[in-house]
Amino acid sequence: MITTAQRLATLLEDVMGAPMPVRLRAWDGTESGPPGAPVVIIRSRRTLRRLLWQPGELGLAEAYIAGDLDIEGDLGDGLRTLWQNPQAAPRPGAAQLATAALTAARLGALGPRPPAPAGRARLRGARHTTTRDRAAISHHYDLSNEFYELLLDPSMAYSCAYWAREDSEYGLAEAQRDKLELICRKLRLRPGARLLDIGCGWGALALYAAEHHKVQVTAVTLAREQRDAVLARVHERGLDDLVDVQLRHYRDIEGGQYEA
Repeated sequence: MITTAQRLATLLEDVMGAPMPVRLRAWDGTESGPPGAPVVIIRSRRTLRRLLWQPGELGLAEAYIAGDLDIEGDLGDGLRTLWQNPQAAPRPGAAQLATAALTAARLGALGPRPPAPAGRARLRGARHTTTRDRAAISHHYDLSNEFYELLLDPSMAYSCAYWAREDSEYGLAEAQRDKLELICRKLRLRPGARLLDIGCGWGALALYAAEHHKVQVTAVTLAREQRDAVLARVHERGLDDLVDVQLRHYRDIEGGQYEA
């Protein structure tokens, strides 16, 4: 008899076009996949229904956030195992979606679209109006600066780092510093130059450019928590004469000309 986990594993391998890199545990307790691999737990039929309505990475992420899907053990190890597979998280084609729908029907998983996770932003109004943009940014970034300090390096750089070398003494903080220096060199920043940093985050680039390249920086954000954090760091480092931090939409920036 084919178990629920085996049906799901066959479906996943068809979509990925490769052997499954993880072990699956279905809602009925059955398992399938390589022994010793990270275990992906599919807690209910709603997981499959969610992925049918929203195939791809977003559906997987929302299933995890909603608690419909989980990874047993270390989440980082599980994700590394998945992403080391070159076919990880592909977008299924029409034939594969039809097969998935048939599998879902056999497993009793067909039904209406599941609700979005409770934490999703409920935005109103036309896209990219100042009011809607401010609400979206606030929802995402105004959780608290302490929360983001748990995830980021000490400079609070939010974009991906630039890994210039591999050794035991070289970590995320050093890679972010090298990223900031690379940006400043590419922009050919010189003392006295004027830099406009739109969406400045927690000020990593603005502070680095002012401190190490002596440029005049206008740093703009829509997130109040970010603005407060950057202002505090500006004062701590004595950069008040070089960094101007503004809580406003970039469309509302008035006057000024910038080299970068």
